Amino acid sequence: MTVRLQDVLAHPTLAAADPVVRAAAGTAARTQLRWIHSSEILDIAPLLDGGELLLTGGEALALASEERRVTYIRQLAERGVAALAIETGVALPSLPSSMVAAAEAAGLPLIELRKVVPFVSVMQAINSSLVSESVSQLRRADEASHAMAVELAHGGSLDRILAVLAGITHSEVTLASLTGAPLASATPAHAETADAGTAADADASSAAPEPGTPGPGIPESAPHEHARLIHIDVPVRGILAAQLLLRVPAEEDENLARTAGKRSVDILALAMLQRMSPGLREVAGAALIRAIDSGSQPWRLQQLASAAGIPVSAPLVAVVVRSDISQQLRTSLEQHLSRAAQSHATYVDNAELLAIASLAGDATEESRQRLLADLSELPAMDGTLAAVGPLVAGISDAPWSLSEAKLTLELAASPEQARPGSGGVHRPVIDAEAFAVERLTVQSLDPYQRRNFVRQQLGALLDHDAQRNSRLLDTLATWLDCGCNTAHAARELHVERQSMHQRLRRIFELCGGDPRDSGRLAALHLAARLARLA
Repeated sequence: MTVRLQDVLAHPTLAAADPVVRAAAGTAARTQLRWIHSSEILDIAPLLDGGELLLTGGEALALASEERRVTYIRQLAERGVAALAIETGVALPSLPSSMVAAAEAAGLPLIELRKVVPFVSVMQAINSSLVSESVSQLRRADEASHAMAVELAHGGSLDRILAVLAGITHSEVTLASLTGAPLASATPAHAETADAGTAADADASSAAPEPGTPGPGIPESAPHEHARLIHIDVPVRGILAAQLLLRVPAEEDENLARTAGKRSVDILALAMLQRMSPGLREVAGAALIRAIDSGSQPWRLQQLASAAGIPVSAPLVAVVVRSDISQQLRTSLEQHLSRAAQSHATYVDNAELLAIASLAGDATEESRQRLLADLSELPAMDGTLAAVGPLVAGISDAPWSLSEAKLTLELAASPEQARPGSGGVHRPVIDAEAFAVERLTVQSLDPYQRRNFVRQQLGALLDHDAQRNSRLLDTLATWLDCGCNTAHAARELHVERQSMHQRLRRIFELCGGDPRDSGRLAALHLAARLARLA
């Protein structure tokens, strides 16, 4: 027998609290309960399964902000909690109007307990009757799960697998992608049609509709009046891939639908893996990059990489593209990665396009250079800049490669500073290794130390450029980037060789002599690169 909220409120153990429904009173009479739980923790929602009557003394709510109270209500409603009962008294004299309004908007019955009762006694008295009902629900849910497994084993479509669940729960059932697109659906009427044939009938299986399209006997879904919508996550190999939605009519057993839905998750995950693996690989790849970007634990990266088809121990690099049209560039980037990498994954986050690419196990540095050369064919549009991170030995080190690629883009503040030695020419793709010195320095020295070092090494040269409006610093930096090759530097700067020699003589005078004849060459080179960043 289904236990409803109104029955529990009338139970002697809870009636002694003088309960009054303050919000969503219209749904309270038909609200079904699965369990009664008590907690003062405001972050309790993720620990609940849905269908609970939650009892709380209100002490934590009395100290919480208005925003936190409203968030508390919304989180419980999103989790599928059946009702919330709050004890008022000295700490919390009355229910805040903001909570009442939030509960009304969310359709969550909110009950005020105006007298103190022992919550333990309430739970012991009522949960005992809920246990026997739960046993019956679990038995029927296991029957549904077994029938769905049989349907899967005989090659049934996702629609036919869902029809088994719809028939047992008497609910409209939909499997939807994370974007909300329907992948498959079934209604109780369709379940009856499916039951008329045998699950093993191959002809019936081949005639089943494609996932996401209405099958025979499935009318356009019209929401039942007062129907309860249950959401159940469907992960595949540890990655959230879809949601199972059950629209349960008010007169049907909501707790059975929830239990059977949860029992069916593994069957649905296996069915999706068999029928939709390419799409799931993309989902896993996006989840992997989000985990890399957030610095998740290595075990989580390894789990996601396996699902995304990225070898866990393969050498790889991260790629970051920043552009106002990152989403449009994604297809072009994936085409280049498909040619240059063994496997890859991409993800777009606002104006940032992130990717990882695994490279061949032998001659990995050569593979990385080929990848850089291939990616250089990306459209070199204004405002678009990309960086390839350092090579790492496996997926566990991917967060470092990604963070170094991002740092490289920050150091290359404009397309004209695409990389040291670029001669002012816009390079659409930057090698993070070309900024290895800058990356190390900005991570090791604070801004004051960097400015002081540059001033000590190049003070006279900087003063000369400021007073004469010259660009001797650029000349020195380019010459050093070119390995002190005067002819090469002249070509990079588009000047005559004689003019280049004249500039270098003046630079040497300002810097205390030819650095090639002393031990200052490395210090001057570092100072010139840091000064150019500033």
